[in-house]
Parts: sequence; structure tokens; C-alpha cells
Amino acid sequence: MSAKNGDRRSVVREYTSSILIAIGLALVIRTGVVQAFYIPSGSMEETLLVGDYLLANKFVYGVPVDIPFTNLCLFRLPGLRDPQPGDIVIFRSPVEPGRDLIKRCVAVGGQEVRVVDKVLYVDGRRVEDPPLAKHTDRNCYPASVSPRDNFGPYIVPPDSYFMMGDNRDNSADSRYWRAVPRRLIKGKAMNIYWSWDSDMRGPYYSGIASLPKVVATFCWRLPGRIRFSRMGNVIH
Repeated sequence: MSAKNGDRRSVVREYTSSILIAIGLALVIRTGVVQAFYIPSGSMEETLLVGDYLLANKFVYGVPVDIPFTNLCLFRLPGLRDPQPGDIVIFRSPVEPGRDLIKRCVAVGGQEVRVVDKVLYVDGRRVEDPPLAKHTDRNCYPASVSPRDNFGPYIVPPDSYFMMGDNRDNSADSRYWRAVPRRLIKGKAMNIYWSWDSDMRGPYYSGIASLPKVVATFCWRLPGRIRFSRMGNVIH
């Protein structure tokens, strides 16, 4: 074997090891520190909008360690603190396995939650809506019709969290499926790293002949769809 061939193999080994180390670090960071999420619905408007891409801190609440190839949490590594009222939390859906949700924690284990005519009370005290929260429906339904506007009283079970969307009239949350157990918690929303508005104006793909026009239109409209003012925003 010539010295030249030996040098080539050494270079290949160096590149290969560097790539494997980079992949390993990326997996560790994604699994144990931060993870990216996408907002697909308007349940957190106007705090979070459809098309927001955000990073979640998985370390703060303790990293969940799942059974491989499942969504079942085997155990949780120690965290810095538990979710607190006011935190925007990412968690696994209690009713749709495999689906992640994002809501605001409004109460923790042992606290009493009540909603009276759209107003939230925790332990008998009125809780003001978050700054960008909203109500979009003037109708106010009794508890016998829907838990949306009148709910409780309900005591949050130990080691569980009551979650509500900031878009109070358009959010499927703990008013419907009760508190979220700690084992389903994934992380705390940190900041928005990308955001763009949807574009439903077409043109739409209708075969290979339409592809150039679809691509050209996408590129032309893209700058106007990007929400530059939201990128980098810290989530509160």
C-alpha cells in the first residue's frame, strides 16, 4: 500500500468520525435539550400563530426517556423545576396517542379550577387572561351544553397540570379531557425561530405541466408570507 493511499484512508476516517460525532451530538441535543415544534392550529392565538416554528426546552422539566419505538415514557431525568401556571407547555395528547399539543398551564396538582361565564378562577381567585389571549364567540354556554364557558369546580390531581389554550373559545384542552399527567409533559416553549403565513390562493398542482408555475408562484410569494417580526421572539 502506498503512502498516498494511506493518507486518503486517513482522511476518509477523519471525515467519517467527524460526521458521526456531529450526528451523535445533534441526536443528544434533540433528545435531551431542545426540540423543534410546528404550530398547526389556532388554539393558542394570538400568542402563537399557525405557521410558527418554535424550539422547546426539554431539559427544564426533566427529559422524558421513552420506550424505544413507542410514545410511552419509561422514566424522566431530573429537571430544574416543574411546570408552573403561566408556562406554555408541549405535551403528548391524553386522548390522541402520538400527537403533541401546546397549551398554557393554568393550574397544578391540588388546585381548584372553575370557569364561570368564560372567566377562569383558580382556588377561588380570578385569573386574568394572558395579554394576547382572546374570545371570539359572544355566546356563553351552560355546563350542561359544553364545558367551554362554564366548568368545574375541578381539583387537579397530584402530579398533573390543567392546560388551556389562549384562544379560549377555540381550544380543545383540559376543560374537555381534564388534567395532563406529568408523564405526558415534553418541554417548555422557548422561542420562535421561523414563522410564515399560509397561502391558499393557488395555483395548485394539477400534473407535471403545472409544476413550473407552482414553483415560480411559491418563490414569488414567499418573501411576503414570512413573518420577520416574529422570528426570534421569546415565548411568554
